[in-house]
Amino acid sequence: MNTVTKLLLSLAVAAFLLCATVRLQAEDQDRCQRRVAHAEHELHEAIDRHGRHSKQANHERRELHSARERCWSEQHRWWDEHDHRWHTDRDWDEHDHD
Repeated sequence: MNTVTKLLLSLAVAAFLLCATVRLQAEDQDRCQRRVAHAEHELHEAIDRHGRHSKQANHERRELHSARERCWSEQHRWWDEHDHRWHTDRDWDEHDHD
């Protein structure tokens, strides 16, 4: 193999790895976003069915907190389902659904 062929092969492998990394990051972001959106939905359902201060609603608040914490620990950002945007500060309000 000559030098040009090795260089082209190296560039092709690097491009493949870069694309795979970008795709995996996007999947992680989607998973995080879906997890928080689901937790938000479950909390709203619990509030509607059992009341704002019910044990079911409190359980779902803890689930939402866990989903946000997981996003934060994995990606140093979290999904705000109400505003439909990512936050890069750990600034969620623990009492936003009280």
